[in-house]
Amino acid sequence: MIKLTHFLTQSEDRKERAQELVKQSALMNFAKMATILIELFGCDPAFKRIGKREGQIIEMFFIDLEGSIYITLVSDRNNFKCHYGKSENPKAVISVKGEREKAIKMISKVICFKDNLFGLIRILPLFIRRKIKIKGSYFAAIKLCRCMMVGKHPMYKRKVEAYSWL
Repeated sequence: MIKLTHFLTQSEDRKERAQELVKQSALMNFAKMATILIELFGCDPAFKRIGKREGQIIEMFFIDLEGSIYITLVSDRNNFKCHYGKSENPKAVISVKGEREKAIKMISKVICFKDNLFGLIRILPLFIRRKIKIKGSYFAAIKLCRCMMVGKHPMYKRKVEAYSWL
């Protein structure tokens, strides 16, 4: 009887570790995707406006994935990096609520918005529905959002033109 319960606890531990590994890999993939998107399609003017906020760390905590990534604000898009893990001293913490697929899809949509006032207005429903919460410096979080918005890139204009016949 003792051996059977020991076997059951080991299998449960394996399942828990496997689920944790899936969550970690989703966060790591998102961090890598964000880094690549910003390096390829990022808009330089947004990074030039970082100003005195350069070097501040913003953490994005995904509630359902029980993990976080952190980003250091930089003034050059080629130095933009997302890191998996918890930051020691973040200036702002952005909490993202939702299932794994929905949360990553929501952040991917935000990345595709244009870096202007209307792009920021399109984020407001996420705050109103409490899908995104900010603790700490709102200005640092907004600067990060504006750096991550790549909708002004010419690639998105071609995408709109390609579907204009619909």
